[in-house]
Amino acid sequence: MLTRRLFAAAVVAALTTTAVHAQQADDAAAVTALKSAPFRVVAPFPPGGPIDVLARIFATGLQNKYGQSAVVENKPGAAGNIGIDIVKRAAGDGHTLLVVPAGNMTINPTLLKDLPYNVEADFLPIGMIAKAPNVIAVNPSVPVKSIADLVSYSKANKGTVSYGSPGVGSGLHLAGELFKQASGADILHVPYKGTTQALNDVLGGQIQVIFANLPTLMPHIKSGKLRALAVTDATRTPLMPDLPTLGETGIKGVEVTSWYGLFAPKATPPAIAAQLARDVTAIMNEPATLDTLTAQALTVSPLRLNDFSQAIRVETATWAKVIKERNITAE
Repeated sequence: MLTRRLFAAAVVAALTTTAVHAQQADDAAAVTALKSAPFRVVAPFPPGGPIDVLARIFATGLQNKYGQSAVVENKPGAAGNIGIDIVKRAAGDGHTLLVVPAGNMTINPTLLKDLPYNVEADFLPIGMIAKAPNVIAVNPSVPVKSIADLVSYSKANKGTVSYGSPGVGSGLHLAGELFKQASGADILHVPYKGTTQALNDVLGGQIQVIFANLPTLMPHIKSGKLRALAVTDATRTPLMPDLPTLGETGIKGVEVTSWYGLFAPKATPPAIAAQLARDVTAIMNEPATLDTLTAQALTVSPLRLNDFSQAIRVETATWAKVIKERNITAE
């Protein structure tokens, strides 16, 4: 019996060693392959926004690690679809990558009927690069200081309380609808052509409430031009630790963040995808990167590969339900 056990243990040890060696060989081959050609990091929106900032951080990290040029290509147009299509059609060798916001991958598949890509069929999610909590804020003239106050005030003043978003079907529009569904608040949606226009009107008092990401609102919250009521994340943000989550206020099921992810063409080999996922973790946790993210009110996310893919599926299902139940159609 003892001999048999020793033999079984030896077999397991041998198999484990073989598997480790094979994994090491795959990892080394992936690094060699990534060192073989320049990188294109496609940002499907204009320069200057968080997508552009994150794409440049990641491109610089790739260039430093692999000794190859890494160029950020801003390809705006068609709500991001032009840049997304470029990566969809690229070779799956790890050298053409996409940095894109959540909405293109979790909202548009339900909202837009003629979408020229299929997230699961055409892309391999490498990792969530960074995220920012969304914040519910009001003009200080609105006599509310908490989420409970806002809900009560909206019900007592039916038809007079409104919130702005950057457009019908945007993530911030759907966040507002999800909040209304969960809280029973009576607030009207006013769509704009961008967050800037919505923000200007809430600052000017033309509308009362705004759902927007923290990087956009933080300067106005700090200056007192807006009053923040809650974050729509599962946990409080370290950037505003005194601001409660919606869950803490009693509103459950509204956990919505603005996130930005890295994607590769679907044909990318698993070993190269795994190496890129490790690169995301290393690059985004460099001290200089963390300083940049803090200045942008962004935080690093730990979600990579399978965990990231699962998060996308869950969020897509959540938004599909909201879109159908609220009968939201793209304009």
